[in-house]
Amino acid sequence: MMKIGILGGTFDPIHIAHLMTAEQVYHQLQLDQIWFMPAHIPPHKEGKHVSEAVHRLKMVELATQSISYFHAFPYELSRPGPSYTIQTIKEIKDLYPKVDFYFIIGGDMIDYLPKWHKIDHLVNLVKFVGVHRPGYLPDNEWARKYVKMVPMPQTEISSTLIRTYLKNGQSIRFMVPDEVKKYIEENHLYDV
Repeated sequence: MMKIGILGGTFDPIHIAHLMTAEQVYHQLQLDQIWFMPAHIPPHKEGKHVSEAVHRLKMVELATQSISYFHAFPYELSRPGPSYTIQTIKEIKDLYPKVDFYFIIGGDMIDYLPKWHKIDHLVNLVKFVGVHRPGYLPDNEWARKYVKMVPMPQTEISSTLIRTYLKNGQSIRFMVPDEVKKYIEENHLYDV
């Protein structure tokens, strides 16, 4: 069986902490690939401004193109409405029955897992991988039972921070890959 990690997110924009997360999970769990899956409409961001899917996907493609085991996986972008993990996992498991999937989440999301849509069913379909995030030390029964924690270097970089820096005219160099920075500038994303 192939072992594939799925790193979902808005990726608005993708940044080095996303890439570091994927790299650490890939090596520490000895996976075959990592798929970066931009969400169409994340349920927790409904009503908030999210950049157009075409831009978010292109930034993921640019950020991952030079790593042979990283792949942009635009599966959720083709579906209308909010992106629920349970629906996505069911569908991709049908498409790829000979793959063990590892769903990667930040440590800050672990406390919310019990509230995810149909989580009791989801934990039987996919293995959850949690990565440590600054200020979050999940240590509850749920985390111990269903989440494999992977240590990684800590960084305070987030998509929100990057958008704020850009709106304030500050440099984001080294926060995102050079190709992503260039794409943001060329397409005037985030009021650049």
